[in-house]
Amino acid sequence: MSDSKLQQEQREQEQALGKVRDRIDEIDREIHRLLNERARCAQTVAEIKTKGGTEAAVFYRPEREAQVLRKVMSRNEGPLPDQEVARLFREVMSVCLALEQPLNVVFLGPEANFTQQAALKHFGHSVRCSALDNLEAVFRDVEAGHANYGVVPIENAEDGVVNHALDLFSRFNLGICGEVELSTHQHLLMVDSAELDKLEVIYAHPFAINQCRHWIDARCGNLKCVEVESNAEAARRAAESSTAAAIGGDIAADLFNLKVVQSNIEDQPDNRTRYLVVGRQAVGASGQDKTSILLMAHDRPGALYELLEPFRKRNISLTRVESRAAPQSTWDMLFYVDFEGHEDSAEVAELLQELESGSVELKRLGSYPKAVL
Repeated sequence: MSDSKLQQEQREQEQALGKVRDRIDEIDREIHRLLNERARCAQTVAEIKTKGGTEAAVFYRPEREAQVLRKVMSRNEGPLPDQEVARLFREVMSVCLALEQPLNVVFLGPEANFTQQAALKHFGHSVRCSALDNLEAVFRDVEAGHANYGVVPIENAEDGVVNHALDLFSRFNLGICGEVELSTHQHLLMVDSAELDKLEVIYAHPFAINQCRHWIDARCGNLKCVEVESNAEAARRAAESSTAAAIGGDIAADLFNLKVVQSNIEDQPDNRTRYLVVGRQAVGASGQDKTSILLMAHDRPGALYELLEPFRKRNISLTRVESRAAPQSTWDMLFYVDFEGHEDSAEVAELLQELESGSVELKRLGSYPKAVL
């Protein structure tokens, strides 16, 4: 091919690219205009809700946000995947909600762990997140009104239900406002300038090391592994050295500006954790909901059958049943039950009424939207 013909093709290519880029710029301006228009609508919503000085105005509506995200996914025509489009809208809603009323959310720390990642997945990155040392502190802060919501782990694919969280639900006057499901992937993290073949030490929390033991032994068996107290501390140390790495999740990489050198190095790639959002408000029906309750009963033959029979009669699907000895109670057994449906529906209302009229003590933990993302 002659130089002149090559130059002609390059000019034609640049002209074609120029037209596409001009169109992208037009679309970007329109997206920007619509984002600001949506933000102004959010401000108007806040003005309407606070008109007359109402202190009890509720700005965050989990059922409304779940409905919006489901609509986003159902009408998506691609090429962007449904989940990615929903995450974009999740962030748009987060920043708009911050214009109405910034949310304070506490989570079971330490910082840069998967619970913080779950909180940001659920509320978006415009929320104010604070780590607390233990589950009881999370429940106490939310009940006292120091935080709007709390995020706590409740169920892990490997270890089952977090029993201490169940005990706290029986002690504190809080309800469940939402759920988050998170795939807990571990990554090898290093600074941008680092080179993997020059790696000398890996910092990680003992739990992360155990989750990635096979990968570490196979790939980095000759390296020094130093246990630290948290993912945040591991990431902080890795950020200070070009010959060090940390094991952590996406949130640790984001917070400490680290690059993912090797992704998904955990031994069990299908490990998922379920988190609950606890708060002080009742949540309306979204159309696809769960209800959670605590049942306290005496330990006797047939007790569990009697508890489950009302569900069977109404063909209500149970999604989780967990039992354990009731702590510091006149009752013998504590049952944590998740099931499909909302307590405002006639069928679920009848179910709860029948359970309350039986030989058990029932505590309603609330109805809330099923996890969307």
